[in-house]
Amino acid sequence: MGLSTRVSNDEAPQAISIVQRGNLKTLEKTLRKQWRMGQNIVLCWSADERGLLVILVPHYFLGNYCAATDAQTAESGDNEDFIRDLISGQRRKTRDELFAVSARLDVSPTFIKLNTALTEEHQVLDAVEQLIKRYGLSYVQSRAVLLFDIVEFSLYTPFEQASQLNSLSYSLNSAYNKLLAQGIEINFARTTTGDGYYIWNRDLGPGANQNLFYFMLLVVADNAEARAASRGNTVPLVRTGYHIGGHYELYQAEGVNPSLFSYIVGDVTIELARMVDLAQARQILIGDFQCKQVWPGSVDTRSVTPMTAPAFVSACNRDLSSMRGTQLSGKTIDAISCHLTDNIEPDGRATPRRFRIVDKHGLSRHAYNLQIEINLDDQSLSLGLDETRLPGRAPPQPETAAGAHKPGGAPSAEELFDDLASMLKKRSAKTITED
Repeated sequence: MGLSTRVSNDEAPQAISIVQRGNLKTLEKTLRKQWRMGQNIVLCWSADERGLLVILVPHYFLGNYCAATDAQTAESGDNEDFIRDLISGQRRKTRDELFAVSARLDVSPTFIKLNTALTEEHQVLDAVEQLIKRYGLSYVQSRAVLLFDIVEFSLYTPFEQASQLNSLSYSLNSAYNKLLAQGIEINFARTTTGDGYYIWNRDLGPGANQNLFYFMLLVVADNAEARAASRGNTVPLVRTGYHIGGHYELYQAEGVNPSLFSYIVGDVTIELARMVDLAQARQILIGDFQCKQVWPGSVDTRSVTPMTAPAFVSACNRDLSSMRGTQLSGKTIDAISCHLTDNIEPDGRATPRRFRIVDKHGLSRHAYNLQIEINLDDQSLSLGLDETRLPGRAPPQPETAAGAHKPGGAPSAEELFDDLASMLKKRSAKTITED
């Protein structure tokens, strides 16, 4: 299949006419006024011969609507699913669909008058969609997200912290340029976590998750080379997580306007944070996800197949030969490969080692350990943690002190205190063990 989303000169967007630019300017001015510094959000829209119809609701409306528990309302149980579908993908609705949404939410549509009707040109409709999303809230069902976390960031001086964030930012830009040289333009976005970055691909095509995976490999490699050549604490030591899942996307208010940059929050970012919290320095964790991906070698790029995380990594690895010749710190990549750390079963089969991560709340999730091998002009790079540094299976739990007292006898004060301490320890313990 080769690396996805090749840049094509034939796909350059056409210019929007002066008349339609005037429509877009009027639309944005009206939306900003109706938005009221974040008080209201836009859910969807429909074209009208004299302008647009939009559904606007207060920012707290969706939370209240999804929390509805009226037993007499048959639809109350799937309110959240309805809202997620409504704010996913394209926001344009037919007139009938918009009024059906209006009736279900019990909210009247708002009419926005334009000088002329909107055209059906792709670039015009695209611009309207972006405006609606900027003044609203979006949900993405499945998207790959990266988390780069700087190890022991809080222990460094402010100058060192600034230098490390700048170095990591440069590695992101460097990886972007390397992919671009291979004909791949990844439309990546990022938000800071304070000691690192969440990264995602704005594009949602069938190859978007795969391209973000390659982006991660190049960022990790560039960071490793920079650390090898640096002195002091100017280049960060990072730990990395890659996961695919759902999230909400929003634009926060900056003064009287929504920001130009979006923020994401949801299951995928929560899972990444919990995974990476227990990762070791230099470790690369891959979440235990399922996604839909174009199979390598597929002629029809619209044909997607469900994949588990191990199958996804294997598919990405088979395509890595396309990255031979990429420059890394002035050296040429002769070969690059990646794999999940595995176990050899008694029958000789190799199966990926899966790890169970338990957070401070006692909630658990699974992840895999990724290893990367890169051959350069005169050296070999092994990135990630090898099998010798990974945790093993959890030892069997010993009997509690409370169970050691004599049958029929009341536990002593010491036994009660020991039992309570054991319970508190179990509740707050964060662990990562082989599943």
